[in-house]
Amino acid sequence: MSFLYSKNICHQHVVIVDYDQRWIESYQRESENLKEILGTIVIAIHHIGSTSVKGLAAKPVVDILLEVSSVIEIDNIQAAIRNRGYQFWGEYGITGRRYLTKGTDPRTHHIHSYKAGDKEIDRHLAYRDYLRTHPTVAAEYESLKRRVASQCNHDIEKYCAGKDAFIKHHEQLALKYAATLKSKSSGE
Repeated sequence: MSFLYSKNICHQHVVIVDYDQRWIESYQRESENLKEILGTIVIAIHHIGSTSVKGLAAKPVVDILLEVSSVIEIDNIQAAIRNRGYQFWGEYGITGRRYLTKGTDPRTHHIHSYKAGDKEIDRHLAYRDYLRTHPTVAAEYESLKRRVASQCNHDIEKYCAGKDAFIKHHEQLALKYAATLKSKSSGE
């Protein structure tokens, strides 16, 4: 693990809590903050991750997806971002992304920024929407998260590795499901 990664996550505890309606309010407040900071760079803001799925237990960290006109523009305003309480991590292991976090102990938000049209946006939104419309899969995911969290001894890498196969499998199903919905809505 690189120093950048370990420095960022060493303080984190892997704890899964029951769904909390306040996550929606937290997302909304943070969206307004991000719009103020980023202005016209922002094209769309989405609540993603487990906290965006009603009823799904999650780590109490709100994930936000930003569609932006340019990730380079985000690079250019790092100082303003930091001055508003965010940590700026650059790509943080995913080419084309700009990753921000808010809060250190506890961490409160993860912000994933991509240039509009990036395939990662579709992946995130498809998985979120799939969990929202497939409650059995969401329940399986919750069970897996709780089990892995109880076994990983607060090691975020082990926690993520324990969920990886499930997520990858269901992301593929989610992308197919999204494509089916899109073709039905366009009359194909």
